[in-house]
Amino acid sequence: MAALGTNHRFCLILFGPPGSGKGTQAAILREKHALAHISTGDMLRERLESGDGLGKTVAEIMHSGGLVPDELVNRLVEERIEKPDAQGGFILDGYPRTVAQAALLDGLLQAKQIRAVVIHLKVDYTVIIARLSGRRQCPSCGAVQHFVRNEPTLDLCGKCGSKMVVRDDDRPEVIVQRLKAYDQQTQPVLEYLRGAGYRILEVQGQLRKPEVIASEIGAEIDGEFGVATVRTA
Repeated sequence: MAALGTNHRFCLILFGPPGSGKGTQAAILREKHALAHISTGDMLRERLESGDGLGKTVAEIMHSGGLVPDELVNRLVEERIEKPDAQGGFILDGYPRTVAQAALLDGLLQAKQIRAVVIHLKVDYTVIIARLSGRRQCPSCGAVQHFVRNEPTLDLCGKCGSKMVVRDDDRPEVIVQRLKAYDQQTQPVLEYLRGAGYRILEVQGQLRKPEVIASEIGAEIDGEFGVATVRTA
């Protein structure tokens, strides 16, 4: 399949609660459509490692336990989408998180004449809680595995044999709080984007293979029908 950005730059704004398979979809869509995957978390980590002026500012904020302000995140995104790998198109993962970020993004896309569509992965929260609470991570090599049963023999890392552990943020009570925070944070952003004229594509993300979900998204954004349904800034 040809890259979406062959003639025009595309932006996929990817939303989904923790455990919805957002990262998996971003990886598949990136590969199939030659899109850059832009994650705000990755950008912040890269900037921390760079040690440049902006990186030092980010480090000071994060090490003090503060939230990186919108204007700084906006600046990072604006710089990132100008890199060579994003010239054909890109996926925004974890951005925008606030209405202020959404407003800045809207202006940025309009100024650069980048067409965009919002993909919202919908997964029942009971499924997410079961999925995440069954996830284990290896403290030695970092591998992640999912277990349905709590048999001791299944709690060993398939790569290095170490005892797998439950991450703090994968405990059921923590997952519930993360989902509540997601709802409070995300709904205003989705409503802002909808009001600004963007099409919100709701995609069912449970009980289906990731490749099937990715194909459904691809069918919406590729070809003549896809071009007709995305917002042209």
